[in-house]
Amino acid sequence: MSRIAEVSRQTKETDITIKLNLDGTGEAKLDYPIGFMVHMLNTFARHGLFDIEIRAAGDLEVDQHHLVEDTGIVLGQCFAKALADKRGIRRTGSCLFPMDETLARAAVDIGGRSFLVFEGQLSGIPLVAINKADAGSNSAQGSSAESSFQTDTVEDFWQGFVSSAGIALHLDILRGRSDHHKIEALFKAAARALREAAEIDPGSQGSIPSTKGVLA
Repeated sequence: MSRIAEVSRQTKETDITIKLNLDGTGEAKLDYPIGFMVHMLNTFARHGLFDIEIRAAGDLEVDQHHLVEDTGIVLGQCFAKALADKRGIRRTGSCLFPMDETLARAAVDIGGRSFLVFEGQLSGIPLVAINKADAGSNSAQGSSAESSFQTDTVEDFWQGFVSSAGIALHLDILRGRSDHHKIEALFKAAARALREAAEIDPGSQGSIPSTKGVLA
């Protein structure tokens, strides 16, 4: 059974196309204009063993909110489409993921009801990266090009995801110092919990894991 989906969404703010294979090898092909999110989406694909292709553009002259949130929305739509009636899946999954000083926890229910609990313990201070190529060319002037990531958009990403996917997701940082580590550990934990929940349970004999008989 092929569990592959492709969704495109175009608004006045963003233009996003995502292709998802739930039963992949963790390969990501990303045409995405925010460097830190490229890192997170690569991480998400690798730890979930999802194959993901993303082409995205947005109104970054405004800020990063629209593009990051809408990416979550489209990725969630892909999950919902690829899972179809959710027949035979395990339905729930969880993961504790340590990353140096940080410990993240994710718990997932692919039950058809959308809910997000996000306790990321983030500082709200943007993460700043230096463009190496520009830094080298500008070194004589003592300046370098910088780009930043708005960390408050991480919760927006996951809210968009669960709203479109019909998934209940609890994300918690149990301890940690670095916002980079916190965000990355949450993406890794979420990917592994989703991978477990979306797996086909060989003991289910293709049944829908609900006493209602539907997961919608």
